[in-house]
Amino acid sequence: MRVGYGYDVHRLVAGRRLLLGGVEIPFELGLAGHSDADVLLHALADALLGAAALGDIGKHFPPGDPEYKNADSLVLLTKAYRLVVERGYVLGNADTVIIAERPRLAPYIETMRTNIAGALAVDREQISIKATTTERLGFCGRGEGIAAQAVVLLLDSSLQPGL
Repeated sequence: MRVGYGYDVHRLVAGRRLLLGGVEIPFELGLAGHSDADVLLHALADALLGAAALGDIGKHFPPGDPEYKNADSLVLLTKAYRLVVERGYVLGNADTVIIAERPRLAPYIETMRTNIAGALAVDREQISIKATTTERLGFCGRGEGIAAQAVVLLLDSSLQPGL
């Protein structure tokens, strides 16, 4: 078994779509970034790559590379997970949290879980997503940005029946 942790944060800005977990969320601000800036998927990709000792998302998908300009983070997550599987691991489970004062995210969480499970070709029950606020403290609480954290458990694929 291997455990990985990921964290990401992006500033909220005008003129961008807000994408979290591959879901476009109606909001007056979006996240700034080279790709689509989906902090949840970036944190999860970092956790997966870290658990397999493969570095981080920036190593594999450099933010200055034109190939990844406005890239779909669900595609990047799938590519990151493919590297993990090639290394001989499969996802046991992922536990994630989105940290944002606004907008309210509860209505979108089940769709996010479905999107992530689909991108990773795992059962939806292996993906947990929670949302919390910081009680108006810090940059998230002031509405300056959104952060996400992810923890994953990887299992040795050679020990999994049927793989």
